[in-house]
Amino acid sequence: MLRFSLLLLLSFGLAGPVAAQCGGSFSDFVAGLKTEAQAKGHAKATVDAFFRTAAQDPRTLRADRAQGVFKMPFTEFARRVISQNRMDNGRRNADRFDAVFDAAETRFGVPRGVLLALWALETDYGAVQGDFNTLNSLVTLAHDCRRPELFRPQIFAALELYEAGDFDPARTTGAWAGEIGMVQMLPEDILTKGIDGDGDGHVYLKTSAPDALLSGANMLSGLGWRKGEPWLQEVSVPADLDWAETGLNSRKSGRDWARLGVTPRWGEIAGGLEAALILPQGRKGPAFLAYPNFDVFFEWNQSFVYVTTAAYFATRLSGAPVFDAGNPEPGLNDAQMKQLQQKLAARGYDVGAVDGILGARTRAAVRAEQQRLGLPADAWPTPALLGRL
Repeated sequence: MLRFSLLLLLSFGLAGPVAAQCGGSFSDFVAGLKTEAQAKGHAKATVDAFFRTAAQDPRTLRADRAQGVFKMPFTEFARRVISQNRMDNGRRNADRFDAVFDAAETRFGVPRGVLLALWALETDYGAVQGDFNTLNSLVTLAHDCRRPELFRPQIFAALELYEAGDFDPARTTGAWAGEIGMVQMLPEDILTKGIDGDGDGHVYLKTSAPDALLSGANMLSGLGWRKGEPWLQEVSVPADLDWAETGLNSRKSGRDWARLGVTPRWGEIAGGLEAALILPQGRKGPAFLAYPNFDVFFEWNQSFVYVTTAAYFATRLSGAPVFDAGNPEPGLNDAQMKQLQQKLAARGYDVGAVDGILGARTRAAVRAEQQRLGLPADAWPTPALLGRL
Protein backbone atom coordinates (compact mmCIF):
# COMPACT_ATOMS: atom_id res chain seq x y z
CA MET A 1 0.00 0.00 0.00
CA LEU A 2 1.26 3.45 -0.87
CA ARG A 3 1.85 5.69 2.14
CA PHE A 4 1.66 9.50 2.04
CA SER A 5 3.22 11.67 4.73
CA LEU A 6 0.84 13.49 7.04
CA LEU A 7 2.43 16.81 6.05
CA LEU A 8 1.74 16.10 2.38
CA LEU A 9 -1.84 15.08 3.10
CA LEU A 10 -2.36 18.28 5.04
CA SER A 11 -1.07 20.34 2.14
CA PHE A 12 -3.81 18.85 -0.03
CA GLY A 13 -6.45 19.19 2.67
CA LEU A 14 -6.79 15.42 3.01
CA ALA A 15 -6.09 15.12 6.72
CA GLY A 16 -7.12 16.86 9.91
CA PRO A 17 -4.88 19.04 12.05
CA VAL A 18 -1.56 17.63 13.24
CA ALA A 19 -1.99 15.90 16.60
CA ALA A 20 -0.15 17.14 19.66
CA GLN A 21 3.19 15.38 19.97
CA CYS A 22 2.75 14.90 23.73
CA GLY A 23 0.77 16.01 26.78
CA GLY A 24 -2.78 17.27 27.12
CA SER A 25 -5.87 15.11 27.36
CA PHE A 26 -4.95 11.44 26.99
CA SER A 27 -8.13 10.61 25.06
CA ASP A 28 -7.48 13.50 22.69
CA PHE A 29 -3.91 12.31 22.29
CA VAL A 30 -5.06 8.80 21.31
CA ALA A 31 -7.59 10.32 18.91
CA GLY A 32 -4.72 12.23 17.32
CA LEU A 33 -2.72 9.02 16.96
CA LYS A 34 -5.64 7.38 15.21
CA THR A 35 -5.97 10.32 12.83
CA GLU A 36 -2.27 10.17 12.06
CA ALA A 37 -2.39 6.40 11.54
CA GLN A 38 -5.15 6.78 8.97
CA ALA A 39 -3.19 9.57 7.29
CA LYS A 40 -0.31 7.12 6.99
CA GLY A 41 -2.56 4.82 4.97
CA HIS A 42 -3.91 2.40 7.56
CA ALA A 43 -7.57 1.41 7.22
CA LYS A 44 -9.94 3.03 9.71
CA ALA A 45 -11.31 -0.33 10.90
CA THR A 46 -7.79 -1.60 11.53
CA VAL A 47 -6.82 1.56 13.39
CA ASP A 48 -9.95 1.46 15.54
CA ALA A 49 -9.33 -2.19 16.43
CA PHE A 50 -5.68 -1.55 17.23
CA PHE A 51 -6.33 1.37 19.59
CA ARG A 52 -9.56 -0.01 21.11
CA THR A 53 -7.89 -1.16 24.34
CA ALA A 54 -5.23 1.57 24.59
CA ALA A 55 -5.02 3.00 28.10
CA GLN A 56 -2.68 5.13 30.14
CA ASP A 57 -0.43 3.10 32.45
CA PRO A 58 0.80 4.88 35.61
CA ARG A 59 3.01 1.88 36.42
CA THR A 60 4.98 2.52 33.23
CA LEU A 61 5.66 6.10 34.30
CA ARG A 62 6.79 4.97 37.75
CA ALA A 63 9.20 2.48 36.18
CA ASP A 64 10.54 5.13 33.82
CA ARG A 65 11.44 7.36 36.75
CA ALA A 66 12.94 4.68 38.99
CA GLN A 67 16.03 3.25 37.28
CA GLY A 68 18.13 3.10 40.42
CA VAL A 69 19.83 -0.16 39.41
CA PHE A 70 22.21 1.79 37.16
CA LYS A 71 23.51 3.71 40.18
CA MET A 72 25.36 0.60 41.38
CA PRO A 73 29.12 0.44 40.82
CA PHE A 74 30.26 -2.02 38.18
CA THR A 75 31.56 -4.74 40.52
CA GLU A 76 28.35 -4.82 42.55
CA PHE A 77 26.10 -4.79 39.49
CA ALA A 78 28.14 -7.45 37.66
CA ARG A 79 28.27 -9.77 40.65
CA ARG A 80 24.53 -9.42 41.15
CA VAL A 81 23.49 -10.21 37.58
CA ILE A 82 26.19 -12.69 36.50
CA SER A 83 25.26 -15.63 38.68
CA GLN A 84 26.52 -19.19 38.44
CA ASN A 85 23.00 -20.20 37.45
CA ARG A 86 23.12 -17.82 34.48
CA MET A 87 26.53 -19.12 33.51
CA ASP A 88 25.27 -22.72 33.63
CA ASN A 89 22.09 -21.91 31.72
CA GLY A 90 24.18 -20.06 29.16
CA ARG A 91 26.23 -23.17 28.46
CA ARG A 92 23.09 -25.32 28.24
CA ASN A 93 21.42 -22.90 25.83
CA ALA A 94 24.60 -22.70 23.76
CA ASP A 95 24.39 -26.46 23.27
CA ARG A 96 20.63 -26.54 22.78
CA PHE A 97 20.64 -23.88 20.07
CA ASP A 98 24.07 -24.65 18.65
CA ALA A 99 22.88 -24.52 15.04
CA VAL A 100 21.11 -21.18 15.58
CA PHE A 101 24.23 -19.61 17.09
CA ASP A 102 26.32 -20.95 14.22
CA ALA A 103 23.87 -19.40 11.77
CA ALA A 104 23.96 -16.06 13.62
CA GLU A 105 27.75 -15.93 13.47
CA THR A 106 27.88 -17.05 9.83
CA ARG A 107 25.22 -14.60 8.62
CA PHE A 108 25.86 -11.62 10.88
CA GLY A 109 29.27 -12.14 12.46
CA VAL A 110 27.95 -11.96 16.03
CA PRO A 111 29.51 -14.51 18.43
CA ARG A 112 27.30 -16.70 20.57
CA GLY A 113 28.77 -15.29 23.79
CA VAL A 114 27.43 -11.84 22.93
CA LEU A 115 23.94 -13.10 22.11
CA LEU A 116 23.87 -15.31 25.20
CA ALA A 117 24.87 -12.41 27.45
CA LEU A 118 22.16 -10.11 26.11
CA TRP A 119 19.59 -12.92 26.24
CA ALA A 120 20.51 -13.58 29.88
CA LEU A 121 20.60 -9.99 31.07
CA GLU A 122 17.51 -8.87 29.21
CA THR A 123 15.13 -11.71 30.13
CA ASP A 124 17.04 -14.47 31.95
CA TYR A 125 17.00 -16.53 28.74
CA GLY A 126 13.35 -15.75 28.09
CA ALA A 127 12.01 -16.53 31.57
CA VAL A 128 11.25 -12.91 32.58
CA GLN A 129 10.08 -10.88 29.59
CA GLY A 130 8.02 -8.26 31.42
CA ASP A 131 4.30 -8.01 32.13
CA PHE A 132 3.60 -4.49 30.88
CA ASN A 133 1.03 -4.22 28.11
CA THR A 134 3.26 -3.05 25.26
CA LEU A 135 0.77 -0.80 23.49
CA ASN A 136 -0.26 0.89 26.74
CA SER A 137 3.37 1.49 27.68
CA LEU A 138 4.22 2.95 24.28
CA VAL A 139 1.19 5.24 24.18
CA THR A 140 1.79 6.31 27.79
CA LEU A 141 5.44 7.15 27.14
CA ALA A 142 4.63 8.93 23.88
CA HIS A 143 2.01 11.01 25.69
CA ASP A 144 4.51 11.82 28.44
CA CYS A 145 6.71 14.72 27.35
CA ARG A 146 10.09 13.36 28.44
CA ARG A 147 10.99 11.43 25.24
CA PRO A 148 8.00 11.40 22.89
CA GLU A 149 10.24 11.40 19.82
CA LEU A 150 11.54 7.96 20.84
CA PHE A 151 8.23 6.27 21.61
CA ARG A 152 5.74 7.79 19.18
CA PRO A 153 7.23 6.05 16.07
CA GLN A 154 7.12 2.73 17.96
CA ILE A 155 3.33 2.93 18.13
CA PHE A 156 3.00 3.00 14.36
CA ALA A 157 5.60 0.22 14.01
CA ALA A 158 3.49 -1.88 16.40
CA LEU A 159 0.48 -1.13 14.21
CA GLU A 160 2.32 -2.57 11.21
CA LEU A 161 3.25 -5.66 13.22
CA TYR A 162 -0.43 -5.98 14.16
CA GLU A 163 -1.40 -5.89 10.50
CA ALA A 164 1.11 -8.70 9.84
CA GLY A 165 -0.35 -10.80 12.64
CA ASP A 166 2.72 -10.44 14.85
CA PHE A 167 1.30 -8.16 17.57
CA ASP A 168 -1.81 -8.29 19.75
CA PRO A 169 -2.61 -4.85 21.23
CA ALA A 170 -4.59 -6.39 24.08
CA ARG A 171 -2.24 -9.26 24.95
CA THR A 172 1.31 -8.50 23.82
CA THR A 173 3.41 -7.74 26.89
CA GLY A 174 7.03 -6.87 27.54
CA ALA A 175 9.24 -4.37 29.34
CA TRP A 176 7.95 -1.02 30.61
CA ALA A 177 9.72 0.83 27.78
CA GLY A 178 7.98 -1.15 25.04
CA GLU A 179 10.62 -3.77 24.29
CA ILE A 180 9.29 -7.20 23.35
CA GLY A 181 10.61 -10.73 23.52
CA MET A 182 13.58 -12.73 24.67
CA VAL A 183 16.17 -10.13 23.66
CA GLN A 184 13.86 -7.14 24.19
CA MET A 185 13.52 -5.30 20.89
CA LEU A 186 11.31 -2.32 20.16
CA PRO A 187 8.57 -2.70 17.52
CA GLU A 188 10.43 -0.59 14.97
CA ASP A 189 13.51 -2.80 15.32
CA ILE A 190 11.40 -5.95 15.04
CA LEU A 191 9.81 -4.53 11.91
CA THR A 192 13.14 -3.75 10.22
CA LYS A 193 15.48 -6.36 11.73
CA GLY A 194 13.18 -9.21 12.70
CA ILE A 195 14.13 -12.65 11.34
CA ASP A 196 11.86 -15.68 11.01
CA GLY A 197 14.40 -18.10 12.40
CA ASP A 198 12.15 -21.14 12.77
CA GLY A 199 10.45 -20.87 9.37
CA ASP A 200 6.86 -20.54 10.57
CA GLY A 201 6.19 -17.39 8.58
CA HIS A 202 6.13 -15.08 11.60
CA VAL A 203 8.58 -13.24 13.83
CA TYR A 204 7.68 -14.17 17.39
CA LEU A 205 10.40 -12.92 19.70
CA LYS A 206 8.44 -13.92 22.80
CA THR A 207 8.15 -17.65 22.11
CA SER A 208 10.75 -18.53 19.47
CA ALA A 209 14.41 -18.56 20.49
CA PRO A 210 15.59 -18.90 16.86
CA ASP A 211 13.54 -15.83 15.90
CA ALA A 212 14.84 -13.84 18.88
CA LEU A 213 18.50 -14.79 18.51
CA LEU A 214 18.74 -14.25 14.76
CA SER A 215 16.79 -10.99 15.04
CA GLY A 216 19.14 -9.81 17.78
CA ALA A 217 22.16 -10.73 15.68
CA ASN A 218 20.72 -8.91 12.67
CA MET A 219 20.13 -5.82 14.80
CA LEU A 220 23.67 -5.85 16.21
CA SER A 221 25.05 -6.26 12.71
CA GLY A 222 23.01 -3.29 11.54
CA LEU A 223 24.36 -1.25 14.45
CA GLY A 224 27.90 -1.78 13.20
CA TRP A 225 29.15 -5.06 14.68
CA ARG A 226 32.49 -5.99 13.11
CA LYS A 227 32.85 -9.70 12.38
CA GLY A 228 35.83 -11.51 13.85
CA GLU A 229 36.90 -8.70 16.18
CA PRO A 230 36.94 -8.65 20.00
CA TRP A 231 34.77 -6.28 22.03
CA LEU A 232 36.18 -6.20 25.57
CA GLN A 233 39.27 -7.63 27.21
CA GLU A 234 40.27 -7.53 30.85
CA VAL A 235 43.79 -6.24 31.40
CA SER A 236 46.26 -5.38 34.14
CA VAL A 237 47.66 -1.84 34.17
CA PRO A 238 50.91 -0.38 35.56
CA ALA A 239 50.68 1.89 38.60
CA ASP A 240 52.47 4.74 36.84
CA LEU A 241 50.13 4.97 33.83
CA ASP A 242 48.96 8.43 32.77
CA TRP A 243 45.35 8.07 33.93
CA ALA A 244 44.22 11.06 31.87
CA GLU A 245 44.75 8.84 28.81
CA THR A 246 42.07 6.42 29.96
CA GLY A 247 38.34 6.56 29.22
CA LEU A 248 36.18 6.04 26.16
CA ASN A 249 37.24 9.30 24.53
CA SER A 250 40.94 8.39 24.43
CA ARG A 251 41.94 5.61 22.08
CA LYS A 252 45.25 4.04 21.12
CA SER A 253 46.20 0.96 19.17
CA GLY A 254 46.40 -2.22 21.18
CA ARG A 255 50.08 -2.26 20.31
CA ASP A 256 50.56 1.18 21.91
CA TRP A 257 48.74 0.13 25.08
CA ALA A 258 51.02 -2.89 25.31
CA ARG A 259 54.06 -0.62 25.01
CA LEU A 260 52.73 1.36 27.97
CA GLY A 261 52.71 -1.77 30.08
CA VAL A 262 49.09 -2.88 29.70
CA THR A 263 48.94 -6.69 29.76
CA PRO A 264 46.01 -9.05 29.06
CA ARG A 265 44.54 -11.26 31.75
CA TRP A 266 43.01 -13.46 29.04
CA GLY A 267 43.89 -13.92 25.39
CA GLU A 268 46.14 -11.59 23.42
CA ILE A 269 45.84 -7.86 22.87
CA ALA A 270 44.61 -7.04 19.37
CA GLY A 271 47.60 -4.90 18.46
CA GLY A 272 46.19 -3.59 15.19
CA LEU A 273 42.86 -2.40 16.59
CA GLU A 274 42.15 0.86 18.34
CA ALA A 275 41.00 0.48 21.92
CA ALA A 276 40.04 2.60 24.91
CA LEU A 277 41.26 1.70 28.37
CA ILE A 278 38.26 1.88 30.69
CA LEU A 279 38.35 1.86 34.48
CA PRO A 280 34.79 1.40 35.74
CA GLN A 281 35.85 2.09 39.34
CA GLY A 282 39.03 4.01 38.88
CA ARG A 283 42.68 3.07 38.67
CA LYS A 284 42.53 0.65 41.63
CA GLY A 285 39.59 -1.37 40.31
CA PRO A 286 39.11 -3.67 37.31
CA ALA A 287 40.48 -2.52 33.95
CA PHE A 288 39.42 -3.38 30.39
CA LEU A 289 40.44 -2.60 26.84
CA ALA A 290 37.30 -1.66 24.92
CA TYR A 291 37.56 -2.31 21.19
CA PRO A 292 35.30 -0.80 18.46
CA ASN A 293 32.66 -3.52 18.89
CA PHE A 294 32.20 -2.37 22.50
CA ASP A 295 30.55 0.79 21.16
CA VAL A 296 27.78 -1.30 19.60
CA PHE A 297 26.60 -2.30 23.07
CA PHE A 298 25.82 1.38 23.71
CA GLU A 299 23.37 1.27 20.80
CA TRP A 300 21.54 -1.45 22.74
CA ASN A 301 21.62 0.30 26.13
CA GLN A 302 22.99 3.69 27.17
CA SER A 303 24.08 2.78 30.70
CA PHE A 304 27.86 2.46 31.09
CA VAL A 305 27.45 -0.02 33.96
CA TYR A 306 25.01 -2.20 32.00
CA VAL A 307 27.09 -2.08 28.82
CA THR A 308 30.35 -2.95 30.56
CA THR A 309 28.65 -5.78 32.44
CA ALA A 310 27.01 -7.19 29.31
CA ALA A 311 30.24 -7.02 27.34
CA TYR A 312 32.22 -8.59 30.17
CA PHE A 313 29.58 -11.33 30.63
CA ALA A 314 29.92 -12.11 26.93
CA THR A 315 33.66 -12.68 27.45
CA ARG A 316 32.93 -14.95 30.43
CA LEU A 317 30.58 -17.03 28.30
CA SER A 318 33.40 -17.19 25.74
CA GLY A 319 35.90 -18.54 28.27
CA ALA A 320 37.34 -15.52 30.09
CA PRO A 321 38.08 -15.77 33.84
CA VAL A 322 36.32 -13.86 36.63
CA PHE A 323 37.55 -10.27 36.66
CA ASP A 324 40.04 -9.04 39.21
CA ALA A 325 38.05 -6.58 41.33
CA GLY A 326 41.20 -4.99 42.73
CA ASN A 327 40.78 -2.64 45.66
CA PRO A 328 38.95 0.44 44.36
CA GLU A 329 38.58 3.54 46.48
CA PRO A 330 35.11 3.95 48.03
CA GLY A 331 32.71 5.72 45.72
CA LEU A 332 29.80 8.05 46.41
CA ASN A 333 26.32 7.19 47.61
CA ASP A 334 23.25 8.50 45.80
CA ALA A 335 23.00 11.76 47.74
CA GLN A 336 26.73 12.44 47.37
CA MET A 337 26.63 11.72 43.63
CA LYS A 338 23.81 14.20 43.15
CA GLN A 339 25.71 16.76 45.23
CA LEU A 340 28.76 16.17 43.02
CA GLN A 341 26.70 16.65 39.87
CA GLN A 342 25.27 19.88 41.24
CA LYS A 343 28.75 21.18 42.02
CA LEU A 344 30.03 20.21 38.59
CA ALA A 345 27.04 21.84 36.90
CA ALA A 346 27.67 25.01 38.93
CA ARG A 347 31.19 25.03 37.49
CA GLY A 348 29.83 24.99 33.96
CA TYR A 349 30.01 21.29 33.14
CA ASP A 350 27.19 19.61 31.23
CA VAL A 351 26.44 16.55 33.35
CA GLY A 352 22.90 16.09 32.05
CA ALA A 353 20.25 15.41 34.66
CA VAL A 354 21.22 15.50 38.32
CA ASP A 355 20.14 11.89 38.77
CA GLY A 356 22.87 10.26 40.86
CA ILE A 357 24.02 8.13 37.90
CA LEU A 358 27.70 8.20 36.95
CA GLY A 359 27.19 8.58 33.22
CA ALA A 360 29.60 9.55 30.45
CA ARG A 361 29.20 13.31 30.90
CA THR A 362 29.65 13.15 34.66
CA ARG A 363 32.75 10.99 34.22
CA ALA A 364 34.23 13.48 31.75
CA ALA A 365 33.60 16.35 34.16
CA VAL A 366 35.14 14.40 37.05
CA ARG A 367 38.24 13.70 34.98
CA ALA A 368 38.60 17.37 34.08
CA GLU A 369 38.32 18.43 37.72
CA GLN A 370 40.79 15.76 38.82
CA GLN A 371 43.28 17.14 36.32
CA ARG A 372 42.67 20.71 37.49
CA LEU A 373 43.24 19.70 41.10
CA GLY A 374 46.31 17.62 40.36
CA LEU A 375 44.64 14.32 41.27
CA PRO A 376 44.93 11.02 39.36
CA ALA A 377 42.51 11.61 36.46
CA ASP A 378 40.79 8.22 36.41
CA ALA A 379 37.21 9.61 36.30
CA TRP A 380 36.22 7.80 39.51
CA PRO A 381 34.55 10.23 41.94
CA THR A 382 35.41 9.75 45.61
CA PRO A 383 34.43 11.49 48.86
CA ALA A 384 37.88 13.12 48.82
CA LEU A 385 37.17 14.70 45.41
CA LEU A 386 33.76 15.86 46.58
CA GLY A 387 35.39 17.46 49.59
CA ARG A 388 37.90 19.28 47.38
CA LEU A 389 35.08 20.71 45.30
